[in-house]
Amino acid sequence: MQITFPHMGNVHIAIKSLLEKLKLDVVTPPPITQKTLTMGIKYAPEFACLPLKINIGNFIEGLENGADTIIMAGGWGPCRFGYYAQVERDILQALGYRFKMIILEAPDSNISELFNQVKDLGENVTFWEVLKAVKFVWHQINAIDQMEKAYEYHLAYTSDKESADKILSTGLAALDNCFHKKDVDRVCSDTVTSLENLPRHNKPVLKVGLVGEVYTILEPACNFNIIRFLGHMNVEVTRSIYLPDWVNDHLFKGMLKKSNRKEVYKQAAPYLNYWVGGHGRETVGCTVGFARRDFDGVIQIGPLTCMPEIVAQSVLQRVSEEERIPCMTLYFDEHSGAAGVYTRLEAFIDMLERKAAAGLNIISGRIN
Repeated sequence: MQITFPHMGNVHIAIKSLLEKLKLDVVTPPPITQKTLTMGIKYAPEFACLPLKINIGNFIEGLENGADTIIMAGGWGPCRFGYYAQVERDILQALGYRFKMIILEAPDSNISELFNQVKDLGENVTFWEVLKAVKFVWHQINAIDQMEKAYEYHLAYTSDKESADKILSTGLAALDNCFHKKDVDRVCSDTVTSLENLPRHNKPVLKVGLVGEVYTILEPACNFNIIRFLGHMNVEVTRSIYLPDWVNDHLFKGMLKKSNRKEVYKQAAPYLNYWVGGHGRETVGCTVGFARRDFDGVIQIGPLTCMPEIVAQSVLQRVSEEERIPCMTLYFDEHSGAAGVYTRLEAFIDMLERKAAAGLNIISGRIN
C-alpha cells in the first residue's frame, strides 16, 4: 500500500509520522504550488470551493508519484466538506486513476470508533501500537502549535523578520524528521528559544484576530501567507483555530484536551445562537472574544461561496458595531491575486494604525 493525503498547513508532518508508525509506505504530496492549483481548477467543478480544488491537485500529484491509496477526513452538516471525499473520488476515477480511498469519519460518540479506523489502516499493527502512534503524533502536533504561536508573536516584535521566517521553516523541517518525543521536545525548545532571542524593534505593534474557515486559516498557500505578511507589518496575529483545536474537536470530540468551544459558543450566543455548519459560529464567537480582549481588529477569511462564513459575515457587522471592533472579510478562490489581497490588508492595517494613534474609541470604518 502506497498511501497519500491532502495538505493542510503543517499537518502533513503529523500525518506522515502516523502512517509511518502504522508501518505504511507514505507518498507525501509535494508542497502546494501553482501547478497543484491549476490541476485542481482544471478538473473540479467551477463552483467548488478552493480547498476542494487544492485537494484534487494534491491527490493527482500523490497518485502520479506512485500512491495507490488516498486517506481523507470525513465530515457532516451544512458545510460542503462532508462530501469532499466522495466528489474527489468520483473526479479522480473519471480521470482514469485507480486507487483505494479511505475516509476517516469523525466518531458520533465512541472514540474507539476512530481508533479502530486508524488500526484498520495499518498492516500487522496491534491496538497498543496504534495508541502509541496516536500519542506521539499528538505530541508532535502540540510542538507544531507551540512553534507557530511563538513565530506569530515574535515576528511582529522583531526587527529581523527574515530570520524569524527561516527559524520556523528550519524548525518544521527538523520536526518532520523526529521519531522520538525527546527529539520533538528538543526541536521545539530550540525553535522557540531562537525566536525569543531575535532582536526587537520599538515600533507600535497591532493585535489582530484571524477568524474563519479552518482550511483557509491553516493553509498558507490558500491565504497568500497572510500571517507572515501581517507579521512583517508589525502585526501580532492570533488565530481563532489552531491545528490541535481542529484535531481535538473534530476527530476526538474534545477528549485530548480541554476545549474552549463552549465558551466560544457562549460569546457568540447574543449574535448567532445556532449551528450553521463549518466554523461559522466559532467565527462570530471568537470575534466577540477578540473584541473583549482589546484586539485592534479582526480579519475573517474563507473560500469564496463558503456558506457558514457568509452567514457569519452577515452577523459580524452587528458584532463590529456593538463590540466596537473593526472587521474585514476576505474570500479566496483561484481568481484571487496576492497584489489585490495585500493592498486591502495594507489599507485595513493603515486604518487600525491611525485609529490606535488617535486613541479613538469608535469604529473608524469597516472593509468588506
